[in-house]
Amino acid sequence: MAGRNGRTVRDLRRGNRTAVLQRLYFDGPMSRYALAPATGLSGGSISNVVAELVADGLVEEAGTVESDGGRPRTLLRVAPAGGHMIGVDVGETRVRVELFDLALTELARTERPLEHHGYDVEAVVGHIRDGIAEVLADAGIAPGQLLGVGIGVPGIVARTPGQGAVVHGQTIGWDAVPLESLLRSTCELPDSVPYFIDNGARTLGQAELWFGAGRGSRNAVVVLFGSGIGACLVTEGVEYGRALEWGHMTVRVRGRRCRCGALGCLEAYAGAGALVDRWREAGGHPPKGADEETALAALLAAAHPEGDAEADPTAVAVLEETAEYVGAGLSDLVNLFQPERILIGGWAGLQLGPRLLPALRHHADAYALRHPAGHVSVGLGRLGPDAVTVGAASLPLTDFFAQGGRRPTPGRAHERANG
Repeated sequence: MAGRNGRTVRDLRRGNRTAVLQRLYFDGPMSRYALAPATGLSGGSISNVVAELVADGLVEEAGTVESDGGRPRTLLRVAPAGGHMIGVDVGETRVRVELFDLALTELARTERPLEHHGYDVEAVVGHIRDGIAEVLADAGIAPGQLLGVGIGVPGIVARTPGQGAVVHGQTIGWDAVPLESLLRSTCELPDSVPYFIDNGARTLGQAELWFGAGRGSRNAVVVLFGSGIGACLVTEGVEYGRALEWGHMTVRVRGRRCRCGALGCLEAYAGAGALVDRWREAGGHPPKGADEETALAALLAAAHPEGDAEADPTAVAVLEETAEYVGAGLSDLVNLFQPERILIGGWAGLQLGPRLLPALRHHADAYALRHPAGHVSVGLGRLGPDAVTVGAASLPLTDFFAQGGRRPTPGRAHERANG
């Protein structure tokens, strides 16, 4: 029966379960006594909800805490074994697949290089399929135990009736690739397991907001540097954040040709491949036949050699110019969104950030308006190279919480992942 606001008793129960699960997940362990004011629920409601969640295997005891003059209170936490999620990062150099428990502790992982086939759709789908099968087998987890598979991809993700998630990845040659339907027809997973496919920068932002350097902020921008460049605006009340095609912002009119086909994009100057190309064009000597990660490391080593070796002035100049381009790009994020924090991540960001951070801050301040620039900090993400997979795995976890900890069912998995 629906109440005046249209909510049914079932909706209320689901909402109460969601409130308890989320509070225990992010702030636990907690006692039943502490849960009541933290969730706004009555003591009786807390007792009923906790009893349900314990019976479902989603909540378990986690020790005791002394009380004021009474018996010790039992602490509760979300049970790590209560569910499993898979996170997938379709990156520039490899496809990484990781299996997590409900506490997002990694249980198994595998990586498959993209060097031979690049972004060939069939090859990427095969890597995801085989990676999912491998991590499940390694951990001894049955496919039906999965709460979902989250996948971070380069490009824009749209949801199309009948096809689910469709990827528009202009820079990697993907034109409306129906990735979800391809995976459903290829992967040997039950129909009850939903797929959650989203932009990789968005999943990175979700991970940093929940577990990394963005935690506690109301408004942050997380930027991802790899071969390509992306960003995610994460704000209170916006689930997963908002993907920004920041790498295709024009930083120089009639400038270098970008992978997307346009001229003067930030990615054409600060993407890892573009950085190495600019170093070579200026007379530098990247290692022959090296992949982008190795070549970028060589560029940094040339600009900042160890010991008494002299720095390569060409490498130094390329990095200095890059810092100004990126700083100017950061200033646009500051002026447009006025975030509290800007966090730098991605594999190339992890290499570049420690060396370029002071210069990035300087140029961002120089190009941005004084007031918003005075209220933003620029720093590094904390989650390292696994941030995209952790964020991808958090997509089914978020949905699981929203459903009050109810497992996916065959008739609802596709609708929930794409609704």
